[in-house]
Amino acid sequence: MRNSIAVRLALMFASAALAGFAMLGTALHHVLASELARHQQEQVDSRLEDLSYMLQHSRSTNLGERIRDKLDTLAAADSSTRSWLWSDNTAFRYGDDAQQVEAAIEAGRDSVELNIGSPPRPTLVHLHWGSLAATETRPAVRYVAAVDEEPFGHTLRTFETAVALLTLAGTMLSAGLGYWIARIGLGPVHQLSEDAQRVGPNDRTRRLQLPALPKELADLGSSFNAALDRLDGAYRQLATFSDDVAHELRTPLANLIGQTQVALGRERNAAELQEVLQSNLEELERLRAIVADMLFLARAEQGVRARGLVASSIAQEVGKTVEFLDLLLDEAGMSVQVEGDAVAPIETSLFRRALTNLLQNAIQHSRPGSRVLVQIGRDEHAAEVSFTNPSVPIAAEALPRLFDRFYRVDTSRRNSGENHGLGLSIVKAVAVMHNGNVFARSDDGMTTVGFSVALES
Repeated sequence: MRNSIAVRLALMFASAALAGFAMLGTALHHVLASELARHQQEQVDSRLEDLSYMLQHSRSTNLGERIRDKLDTLAAADSSTRSWLWSDNTAFRYGDDAQQVEAAIEAGRDSVELNIGSPPRPTLVHLHWGSLAATETRPAVRYVAAVDEEPFGHTLRTFETAVALLTLAGTMLSAGLGYWIARIGLGPVHQLSEDAQRVGPNDRTRRLQLPALPKELADLGSSFNAALDRLDGAYRQLATFSDDVAHELRTPLANLIGQTQVALGRERNAAELQEVLQSNLEELERLRAIVADMLFLARAEQGVRARGLVASSIAQEVGKTVEFLDLLLDEAGMSVQVEGDAVAPIETSLFRRALTNLLQNAIQHSRPGSRVLVQIGRDEHAAEVSFTNPSVPIAAEALPRLFDRFYRVDTSRRNSGENHGLGLSIVKAVAVMHNGNVFARSDDGMTTVGFSVALES
């Protein structure tokens, strides 16, 4: 469950809900606290206005008594708002704690701790007051008002508790709904997994059903199907490769066994035995060449890159290759024409091996007396060399496979049995080791095969 996408999405939903509820609760708490504070201030201001009005506009001869009666009435109607009067004239004093309140005001404090409520409890109250000078009908007097903040605080605490519980419940509900929604939304992924599990060695043609996948998974499905196609192609190529290896090795081994059995069938003189050994040596050389080429291709497929690169003229390397195969060219009555030149960083031994294979390929598949055209060119990123010779037309679908191991377009073609089908595969390996590529074309009876090497390693 720790790595479950549904669980992760549920936690994300819960986190988002928690953040949302927290921000909403904080905003509502701020609004409620502001409204409660405003309400308290209005209560105090209203009481102070009432006291000020009575003290200033009343002309009664027993004003102190009337004001005390009025304050008793207000206290009975609103127990949360308290009032005090203080004067040198005791008739204009009101409130059990009036002297304590007056002392706090005289000391410059705007709050005092009083025992208020039922039952009485120590409460810190904030004082608001006003003062009136003496007149003909009354002495100088100070009037004070304060609000018991405990009911407002209780309301705020109740709200905070409710918001916390609702936030917790909402977060848990969001997590549960998120997990449920994620499980439903990830249904196609589970279907995708089930379809993928059905693909096996005995059913390699099975593919994911792309029309049934959501748009978000279509690209993943296409990529997976493409990967299956590549794997299937590699599987078929491996199976073909195994058959080809067995076929290529079987012929020389059969020759060796047959010739040896014939030689042992009766007494042979030294000359006859030497002839058998010479024939066997040729077959063994062929086997060694096949094994060496396969080991080279295996190293190339493991990512080995060309080393000891030297900036060399490709035309000069082609000239050396033509000189090396001069005897074969003379036997076939063929000539080589070189056009262009380029300097590129190459490992000369590998590069010459590729050139030799390309020229041998052109000689083997050309008519006697033909001319091989070697073209050399370059651009900003790579230099390339190609060999063009007259040849039987090659189908377009067969051109990409020319560089596959042991692949032959037609085993009945001229000289098809003189090589073991790894020459062009080695050309491709050399190109890859030089960060290059291979190419092949067949147009109007002319076949062009070549490769490129990168100008920067």
